Amino acid sequence: MYQMHLTTKGKYAVTAALDLALHESNDFTSISDLALRQSIPGPYLEQLFRNLRKAGILISHRGPGGGYKLSRPSNEIKIGQIISAVEDRMDATQCSGEGNCSAGSKCLAHNLWTDLNHQVQSFLMDKSLEDVLSDSSNNKSSTLNNNKKLLIAAG
Repeated sequence: MYQMHLTTKGKYAVTAALDLALHESNDFTSISDLALRQSIPGPYLEQLFRNLRKAGILISHRGPGGGYKLSRPSNEIKIGQIISAVEDRMDATQCSGEGNCSAGSKCLAHNLWTDLNHQVQSFLMDKSLEDVLSDSSNNKSSTLNNNKKLLIAAG
């Protein structure tokens, strides 16, 4: 069976970006604060944030009051961009899209899995951080209105 796999890297990166979007009115957020709020190991976040910064999704500031924040408004950052910055290619095909899945040629379901890849990519590139938080706030509005201490599930 073919399986499209989103690793912990992608899930944690999206969770961390959602947390930063929730707190985007703040200046910079330290990794330790975010790690504590979302129960993500700090050293793991450091690795992910390096990739997100290189991709232009986050900006950083060193020193007192330093940390990370989104490089642009949450409605401009797509979930697909975040996942692409930290994940190896997500792929439902057995052949990594090469078309050599069945003894060097395309298997019978190759086009199906390729279409699924395109649908998933399109879905993720259509959803912004703001879209996800809006969906979440409809379900958790009392939590958000109290003090924005929302634990965003990563799995």
